[in-house]
Amino acid sequence: MSLSARKIRLVMQLRQAGVSDTAVLSAIERVPREAFVPPAFQDRAYENIALPIGQGQTLSQPQVVARMTQALAADRRMKVLEIGTGSGYQTAVLSRLCRRVYSIERYRELLQTAESRLHELRVHNVTTRVGDGWQGWGEQAPFQRIIVTAAAAQTPGRLLDQLGPGGIMICPIGAEGKTQQLVRVRRDDAGAVHEEDLGQVRFVPLVAGLPGTPRRAAGGPQGG
Repeated sequence: MSLSARKIRLVMQLRQAGVSDTAVLSAIERVPREAFVPPAFQDRAYENIALPIGQGQTLSQPQVVARMTQALAADRRMKVLEIGTGSGYQTAVLSRLCRRVYSIERYRELLQTAESRLHELRVHNVTTRVGDGWQGWGEQAPFQRIIVTAAAAQTPGRLLDQLGPGGIMICPIGAEGKTQQLVRVRRDDAGAVHEEDLGQVRFVPLVAGLPGTPRRAAGGPQGG
């Protein structure tokens, strides 16, 4: 089966799984997932599975990417903060849906590879940097949307502080090595925060600090 046929099959699977937002499905159809998959896994690019990308990180299952992106409800007017660039695949999908993506990755090697892929695909509305995801990107705040692609032990307080009125943050919450809950956090126009459970997921942990520095537990001082 060709890559094109496999992609069509995957989009059909996403529809059957409840992903109904046509803009999200179109973005996933237009982004070549094979460009973000390590060579050893090219033949599995359009399977509905997570794949390793190095540094103990993964390229998320397409269904999870689609669910999170749909729940984010981003549009072309919005500025989005992404925590965890990873392979750059989720970043590329977001770039099709919003005005600008600001993406933070703690592993420099992963970020450099992701930047190269995005450049090759002529994605120009993404700004990236190496950094501590728990800290967010304060100088660019507030954001209308924030998406976190690693699991925090609790709602990351500093990221929540960077979410503007009417904003939405999507974040997996739970302990490392266990099933987590995907949570949608909304800040209403009055500033009040409301949380909604979107179901179970499994992500690598959101780690504070940068590689080479003492690891702090997710949900520690930087999270509040």
